[in-house]
Amino acid sequence: MIIDQYFSEPNGRISFTRDQGSNFAKQMANDFNPLHNADAKRFCIPGDLLFAVILAKYGISQHMEFVFSGMVTAGVELVLPEASQELHINDTDGREYLRVKRSGETVRAESLTQNLTQSYVEFSGQTFPHILVPLLAEQHVMISPDRPMVIYQSMTIDLDRLDISNPLLQGDYNHLEINGKRGSVELAFHLEDDGEIVGRGKKHMLLSGLRPYNEDTVASAITIYNDSKKAFAAR
Repeated sequence: MIIDQYFSEPNGRISFTRDQGSNFAKQMANDFNPLHNADAKRFCIPGDLLFAVILAKYGISQHMEFVFSGMVTAGVELVLPEASQELHINDTDGREYLRVKRSGETVRAESLTQNLTQSYVEFSGQTFPHILVPLLAEQHVMISPDRPMVIYQSMTIDLDRLDISNPLLQGDYNHLEINGKRGSVELAFHLEDDGEIVGRGKKHMLLSGLRPYNEDTVASAITIYNDSKKAFAAR
């Protein structure tokens, strides 16, 4: 699988190093969120990497709901339960990090799994600045440039059928609700295969530490973000 290099399986459990999590974010998702920098003090494993591991280990179901309940850090060992309609992904101490609900038919097809994974993480990686900045600007707020907190909360995918090969995610609409210094973002999308809509889904994120919008500060944050991309590509 294309994600094998981004996790390890000590004693049959799943774990990640800082470099594995950071490289997945940058190489597969084109995501340069500072929380995923290998040297970040508040480093966490990308939620999209957990999503990718679940698809690789359990297959693709027609209906899938992912709810993130904790931030996975480097070295945490996750125990994968037996396949069932509801999966609780806990560490060895019983702390839950992810809850997955599945229903409908399920397929284990490596090519489809890789294509759906790649398409989803590429779509997800466009969140900043392409999606978030315009949404925030409309409501005259911005993320703290010093401590940007954008947390993956949940995601659902509903597929009409599973006899598909290369589903591509296309954005439908984006919605932001502000409550003081916090925000809730909903990104809706659909999936196309060979020009036909075969599914739809939504991703939810939580924002914290919002502050009044400042165009110069936002422009600087985007420049820093893009410079990080260039520096990584030049390695």
